[in-house]
Amino acid sequence: MDHLTAEFGGAEQMDTAVGPVLQRFSGVRRIAVLRGGGLGDLIFALPAITALRSAYPGAVITLLGTPVHRSLLAAVQSAVDEVQILPFAEGVRPGTKDPAAVDAFFADMQRRQFDLAVQLHGGGRYSNPFLLRLDARHTVGTRTADAASLERTVPYLYYQHEPLRALEVAGLAGAAPVDLEARLAAAPSAGAAAVLPDDAGSRPLVVVHPGATDPRRRWPVAHFAELAAACAADGCAVVLVGDESDRPLAQRILALAAPAPVVSLVGELDLAGLVDVLAAADVVVGNDSGPRHLAQALGTPTVGIFWVGNMINAGPLGRSLHRIQLGWTTVCPACGIDVTQVGWTAPRCGHDDSVVAGVPVKRVYEDVRSLVSTPRPGRQG
Repeated sequence: MDHLTAEFGGAEQMDTAVGPVLQRFSGVRRIAVLRGGGLGDLIFALPAITALRSAYPGAVITLLGTPVHRSLLAAVQSAVDEVQILPFAEGVRPGTKDPAAVDAFFADMQRRQFDLAVQLHGGGRYSNPFLLRLDARHTVGTRTADAASLERTVPYLYYQHEPLRALEVAGLAGAAPVDLEARLAAAPSAGAAAVLPDDAGSRPLVVVHPGATDPRRRWPVAHFAELAAACAADGCAVVLVGDESDRPLAQRILALAAPAPVVSLVGELDLAGLVDVLAAADVVVGNDSGPRHLAQALGTPTVGIFWVGNMINAGPLGRSLHRIQLGWTTVCPACGIDVTQVGWTAPRCGHDDSVVAGVPVKRVYEDVRSLVSTPRPGRQG
């Protein structure tokens, strides 16, 4: 610990800490948290935000995020006070950059006079300079060797569990963990009953999300169809969910699973509706994707189909309510390139062949059956 003490000026060791928990900053009234990306990216950051809320209970926490983050946080209860939408900027939010919009964003943020800015968005090559433009009194975050330094940093190494990585960053600001994984409760709403099959309440509800941003993380459509048909044959209500981009996958699943009574809500739900459906489910089955991570945060049991490398970064920590099936492929099925060098460490090949295709339907089905029969905390049965 001597090198940490020398670098950080003393660290309080706590049994619940992921890394060193340093002295808290004084006079913190406004906190900015930088986290772009999709649903899963936000969910990975939430334990750190909860820790910051606990450490600085009187501060206003502003998430610098994306439109999907704003929509989700409007549908759940969380430690975030407000969401400010990031401008399109290289390495922070993909899109056509508008220099005037970027300048206007920073002018607005600087007027807020943040006391603490927290970088939870990658290794810092782009996000650290972005964070520094906020002109916050204190800055903490992750950093690769080629990234601009912040006041307090931890090394960014690609293979680290993302929620734990974010908690390690929160520790730099003196915030010890409250939860190791995100915990969310749906905001009051009309509930899922309006969109689910009429008899769904009398049968186990299995919700399936077949999509993933990276096609290589997708379990084959034929496997999802076989699973859906088997669950329906067992008397489960089976519902497909996803956004508009998942509609072709859902259509193929419905065709292959026919005549099984599988229902698709793909492309029909806003985020509040998705939250309601996931919270109502008895089991959610999905790839390493935002809806699966969201279901877990809502306390719904899940069966996740993960590539082994993604499991290190994004897999659930417990197994009582969350089961995983791993794809152990380490080379691209098409060209043989090493796919374990991912993220910023190496460019990826242009092939989209699934790296989880070898996960057997039987094993996923067995996990679903096990979880359907497992009493869920807070529910009767």
